Amino acid sequence: MQGVGTIINVATIVAGTVIGLLVGRRLPDRLRVTILQGVGLIVIALGLGQVITTDNIVFPLVAIVGGTVVGELLRVEERLEAVGERLRRRFERDREGDSPSTFVEGFVAASLLFVVGPMAILGSIQDGLNGDIGLLAVKSSLDGLVSVVFAATLGWGVGFSALPVLLYQGAMTLLAGTADAVLSDRMILEMSATGGVMIMGIGLRLLDLAVVRVGSMLPGLLLAPLLVSLFAR
Repeated sequence: MQGVGTIINVATIVAGTVIGLLVGRRLPDRLRVTILQGVGLIVIALGLGQVITTDNIVFPLVAIVGGTVVGELLRVEERLEAVGERLRRRFERDREGDSPSTFVEGFVAASLLFVVGPMAILGSIQDGLNGDIGLLAVKSSLDGLVSVVFAATLGWGVGFSALPVLLYQGAMTLLAGTADAVLSDRMILEMSATGGVMIMGIGLRLLDLAVVRVGSMLPGLLLAPLLVSLFAR
């Protein structure tokens, strides 16, 4: 049955958020900050691991630069934050303890991290083509664990990242046949490396070292395979 992997992924994110909220209330602020910094370092390491797989760093470089130009013109970052703000206002009734900025940051950071990685693409294609949910099952366990930590430090906005995961991976699953026919291994490789740069940007945000506008870079994920199709041999 198509889509089972994405449904499992959504469930683990929601469950992880609930657990994180329950645990986070019992953690002192200093510990929560330190935990978030640790996650930030791990996220940077994960992103770097994807970046170094590229066969030619020029592809991720041009994809990031070109994608950022398009993203800024389309105001992707602002639109993503606006979605988070609308969700906060819609569901903030009877909720206490999370500032608006924390809710939005939790939603944006978690959404980007869970969507940008290569497992979201490859896992959804495998699920759509032959019902193989193995890769998405691994992703689900990782996302669930990260959701626990994120929710403990950034609050309940993390749980709403399940919505873009459902839409993105669900669409990829439904279009798996087309995606598999269009995307070559090299395209996926350079797309993953481009996503790795974005993941490193998320890590820098979590470490509070720089406000990297990762959302504006998202069009680079579409530009990377296009560049490969045009210029790679």
